[in-house]
Amino acid sequence: MKKLLLLSLVVILGFRPDQDKIQVFLIGDSTLANKQPGDAPETGWGMVFQDFFQNNIQVQNHAMNGRSTKSFINEGRWATITKNMKSGDWVFIQFGHNDSKDKDTSRYAAANADYKKNLTRFVNETRAKDGKPVLITPVMRRRFDEKGKFLDTHGDYPAAVKAVAAELKVPVIDLHHLSQEVIVQHGVEGSKTLFMHLEGGYYPKFPKGIVDDTHFSQYGARIMAGLVAKEIKFQNLALEKYLKHFGTTDKYVFDLPVIQQPAFRKDTFNIISYGAKNDGLTLNSVAINNAINACAKKGGGTVLIPEGFWLTGPITLKSNINLHIAKGALLQFSDNYKDYPLVKTTWEGLDAIRCQSPVSASDAVNIAITGSGIIDGAGQVWRSVKKEKLTDSQWQKLIASGGVLDEGQKTWYPSEGSRLGNKTPGAGNIAAGYTIENVVKFQEFLRPNLIRFTNCKKILLEGVTFQNSPAWNLHPMLCDHITLRNLTVRNPWYAQNGDGVDLESCRFGMIDNCTFDVGDDGICIKSGRDEEGRKRGVPTENVIVQNSTVFHGHGGFVIGSEMSGGVKNLFINNCNFLGTDVGLRFKTARGRGGVVENIFISDINMSNIPGEAVLFDMYYMAKDPVPKAGEKNELPVMKAEPLNAGTPQFQNFHIRNIVCKGAETAIMVRGLPEMSIKNITIENAVLQSNKGFVCIEGENINLKNVSLFTKDKTVMQIQNSTNVTMDDIKYSDGKELLLNITGDRSKGIRLLNTDEKKAKKNIEFGGNTSTKALTGK
Repeated sequence: MKKLLLLSLVVILGFRPDQDKIQVFLIGDSTLANKQPGDAPETGWGMVFQDFFQNNIQVQNHAMNGRSTKSFINEGRWATITKNMKSGDWVFIQFGHNDSKDKDTSRYAAANADYKKNLTRFVNETRAKDGKPVLITPVMRRRFDEKGKFLDTHGDYPAAVKAVAAELKVPVIDLHHLSQEVIVQHGVEGSKTLFMHLEGGYYPKFPKGIVDDTHFSQYGARIMAGLVAKEIKFQNLALEKYLKHFGTTDKYVFDLPVIQQPAFRKDTFNIISYGAKNDGLTLNSVAINNAINACAKKGGGTVLIPEGFWLTGPITLKSNINLHIAKGALLQFSDNYKDYPLVKTTWEGLDAIRCQSPVSASDAVNIAITGSGIIDGAGQVWRSVKKEKLTDSQWQKLIASGGVLDEGQKTWYPSEGSRLGNKTPGAGNIAAGYTIENVVKFQEFLRPNLIRFTNCKKILLEGVTFQNSPAWNLHPMLCDHITLRNLTVRNPWYAQNGDGVDLESCRFGMIDNCTFDVGDDGICIKSGRDEEGRKRGVPTENVIVQNSTVFHGHGGFVIGSEMSGGVKNLFINNCNFLGTDVGLRFKTARGRGGVVENIFISDINMSNIPGEAVLFDMYYMAKDPVPKAGEKNELPVMKAEPLNAGTPQFQNFHIRNIVCKGAETAIMVRGLPEMSIKNITIENAVLQSNKGFVCIEGENINLKNVSLFTKDKTVMQIQNSTNVTMDDIKYSDGKELLLNITGDRSKGIRLLNTDEKKAKKNIEFGGNTSTKALTGK
């Protein structure tokens, strides 16, 4: 009975779930119109415009292919919009491409006559309904002359839009100008990715391919929609308050980098057809690489690893290949060192000789590894293992399996060559004089990374489990437009150099919904080491990391320590670090050089962190971040040295909404006397730890609404730091000492919005520190 009454009320009141939403009507032509699924990959920018707004905005895209201002009105489309418009709704108006078609009387509207008249009608009738009109100049076509100079094809139409906007005092978004900037910035070749430049065989609608410099790809549409959203913010339109943020950072979705996605032909090349056998005995390297070569010769497609156990040696991917690991497939890499040729590559940011990676690609475009199967790197035959990492039973079993021990009987090596390489300084380093010929004696030491891509573009890794790597699991270097999605990455917890993913000198990347459980850093950002990295000079930049979990590793999300080429514009949101030695780990050292800046982090959950929940450290010593039993993490000698090209910099980090239950130290900032760590903001944090906040050689460090529940009597320690603001700090009752300030260079320390009487009793000045160092209440 109650349900019937409720239903009756809904009918009577005309309840609609969306009735309280503000509507944003889009009217215009094919450049923003909705497309049918069969039109893929053509995308109107209006199709993705909703993504830039919060849920209380409803974008209604009424733009239609081929319409002008004249035909849009004459076909009754405008009347439908005015009928459904309500007070407070918005109308975004972009026409021009089809109004200029002077040979089509049904569409032609002269720029300074009917076109202006029709735009004026749209504006006035929107205002009559108490709506809010926005005019948009026509979006550019891609046109370059033979010398690479950009050509404008829109004549008087953009100026006409601006004239109407000025006369009627209506906002105008100059997409004509903004889109030209983007196209020119991409360049003659690069701008093709914004539009419909397709080869044949990729999409059903375009079997022979197409060259279309008017309509957008998915990538181009998102960029154009982002330009419109950004202008809403820039012009302070009232709609700006509904723009969507990235997590809880101050950045908006329109600020995020846009990542190009690969696409592949529908042809499938099953490795069985090339002689592969799934008996676990046959080495299938030749068969798999033959399938890849055949696929490449046909223009690309999918190379299928079907269900079964497939033993193989190294695989080399080529352009336009999707290596698909089917459900139930195990791609098992060989445990025979001789199957992995020695090659010139890099190791930890330096040029080096190593064994060829199980899966590699160089200078490839449009590549992928997808599926739901498993890739196993046979890492157990490459790794040395320390006795302290295993139980007695595990240690005895390992020794019984073969291999050799060091003199102290505390480290196991899988072979004599492995032991020799581990004991040889700089083994394999090209700068140290090593060549392919003179490293053969310790080839077993030269562990490869499982996946190694160099100078590749448009990469997708999706769905696969990568495990048991000899060294780093996933290592793209000098690559652009990389997507890692729905991956599981695993290594034994004791696997040295067993990083989950290392993006090195890469641009435009996305790591989304991935799980890592590894022996070293989980998600790591790098850009080369020391002078070699600075000489390369390619930063890692424009990367998104979201919705991911690291279960074990030295660090959850990590920058460094090889960051000599710089790191900038990273966006991290909604991640969990559960049992990692350090949560957010930013590490470097003198000699690295490089600038790390503009890092935006929000909504991070951490638990059971043996080291620091948040660590900025310029004294990275390549040691485990957590001291072993009986050892201490001694502080380094902090003596100033001259500034030079090798002086690293950390600056402009924005961290918001983090929770950690259980850590040794909540926040550690440790800069150099000659180069402090600058401009760090941590806001809205709840951190439970033994030690609280330690700041050494920091500058412009801001903590706001941070709860530090510590076991140590001293909650916060400041040493030789300037302009440190602690605003609204909450801490455990009964603490003997809230704040300890030391160092003759400490000044501008502010403790705000904290109980004044309690604070005065709990502040201590040590060494040469003057009470003048503390300002504020």
